[in-house]
Amino acid sequence: MKVLVIGGGGREHALVWKLKQSPRVEKIWCVPGNGGIESEAECLPADPANVAELVALAERLRPDLTIVGPELPLVNGIGDAFRERSWPIVAPSQQAAQLEGSKVFAKEFLERHHIPTAKMYGAFENARDAVQTLSGLTWPVVIKADGLCAGKGVFVAQDGASAEDFIRRVMDKNEVGSGGKRVLLEEGLEGQELSFIVVSDGQRYAPLVPTRDHKRAFDGNLGPNTGGYGRILHRRASAARPEATDPGLNR
Repeated sequence: MKVLVIGGGGREHALVWKLKQSPRVEKIWCVPGNGGIESEAECLPADPANVAELVALAERLRPDLTIVGPELPLVNGIGDAFRERSWPIVAPSQQAAQLEGSKVFAKEFLERHHIPTAKMYGAFENARDAVQTLSGLTWPVVIKADGLCAGKGVFVAQDGASAEDFIRRVMDKNEVGSGGKRVLLEEGLEGQELSFIVVSDGQRYAPLVPTRDHKRAFDGNLGPNTGGYGRILHRRASAARPEATDPGLNR
């Protein structure tokens, strides 16, 4: 098999490293890749966010499989574009990718399907309305920039002053880019975080090893959010098995 990996970070390096160990893989390309990946795959220049450019590249390379790492090409619809051409790709549909691409979409999805989630105080398109809503809330309050922010769009505010400062920086000063055009306010929940990730083709699913995401910059859960540092929790993964899926999402 010839495999195309989209992305250029540590996640994609891990994918390339593991793919190279498979006797079924004879060629790996990575777009755009990085200096470390260059020793294990052929890195090609292209913009991972530009779906049209990636389609043209795949038309030339003809990979047997494409695996997408970053969120932005998923939100931009690379999964749909490849499947329209019957090209095998590991990527959700653009509709399903909104679960990652929009915090408001994800929150409304959870509430619509009665999936337990923190209470939402509101979604706001300007800083004034968001700041006015802060009065009377129980602290801590979690403030989330709606769009993609490379893991840095969430702030756990302990008081009104720090909450307003984050809202102003995100919405008025544009510190996280277009992802901060809307913000979501929700209740703060205390406890351990666990990510349980599942791969599905729409009919079957296979759970991956659970992980924890250590977001804060400093020990003791202090400091600003980072992109996250993962830690694997060892367990035995079960085999893929049939499972019903939400008909509203083309996974």
